[in-house]
Amino acid sequence: MKKEKILVIGASGQIGVELTLALRKVYGGSQVIASDLREENELLKGTGPYVSLDVMNKEMLHVQILRQNITQVYLLAAMLSATAEKNPHLAWHLNMQSLLNVLDIAKEEKLKKVYWPSSIAVFGPTSPKVNCPQQTIIEPTTVYGISKYTGEFWCNYYFQRYGVDVRSLRYPGLVSYKSSPGGGTTDYAIEIFHAAKEKKSYSCFLNADTRLPMMYMEDAIRATIEMMESPADKIRVRTSYNIAAMSFTPAEMATEIQTHIPDFTISYAPDYRQSIAESWPQSIDDAIAQDDWGWKPAFNLASMTKDMLMNLSSSQG
Repeated sequence: MKKEKILVIGASGQIGVELTLALRKVYGGSQVIASDLREENELLKGTGPYVSLDVMNKEMLHVQILRQNITQVYLLAAMLSATAEKNPHLAWHLNMQSLLNVLDIAKEEKLKKVYWPSSIAVFGPTSPKVNCPQQTIIEPTTVYGISKYTGEFWCNYYFQRYGVDVRSLRYPGLVSYKSSPGGGTTDYAIEIFHAAKEKKSYSCFLNADTRLPMMYMEDAIRATIEMMESPADKIRVRTSYNIAAMSFTPAEMATEIQTHIPDFTISYAPDYRQSIAESWPQSIDDAIAQDDWGWKPAFNLASMTKDMLMNLSSSQG
């Protein structure tokens, strides 16, 4: 069997850091090449090879894939929801062209697998708010959501037309203690922990009762690898899979934090991200991912909060 050689593009980002580390545990440090335009993240240093790479430069990307004998690509480079709204044209160009570059090279070089994340941002105000199903009305109102939904159909097209084994998950909001928020609308759920530890108060940019689908990073990474390692005949969805873990509001998260830090306080100052959050579902139905490849989350709000606070304490102390 040919040994897998994996290229992670956007490895210094919020998901990229933890996914790279997890893949290196599975495949071996030298078999997973981390790449980004940014400097190598501190957590990645010494764990395996790192190359500076601009995914928008298709020729250089192609050279790296050939030079490193790459068999799989994980494309994580993207401009996220809140940041993208400030520069819609750049966000569209980056999010679309990076995917098309990777899909073209995957087709040409017959790569074994490609991973590209989608997001709950594909859903819009007309999508069902509760238990939003895999197939439903999807009319996104943000440039990030528009680019992700379009990308899902490009993935499906390259699979149907050219046989490229490209797979995708629609991530909910992701919470992590290892890497910084990346400019998303759900970033409050990471910021709140740092604020609770450092100053015991937090001003939230969403309203108290804004319920959104969320997931602990550990679950998101495991879901990604489990789906990517599933046999191709189990992957029936070639746009992107709904996956879910928990849904909560900023107020509920604050209450959970107060069980560990009783004098923690929260205030609310909603900004432009509030309208983005209100356009998304409050919960996600992921029955198809459960059926197809056995997806099941391990963390709920209570266990995630406990783990976040414990790990932030140890990293600061």
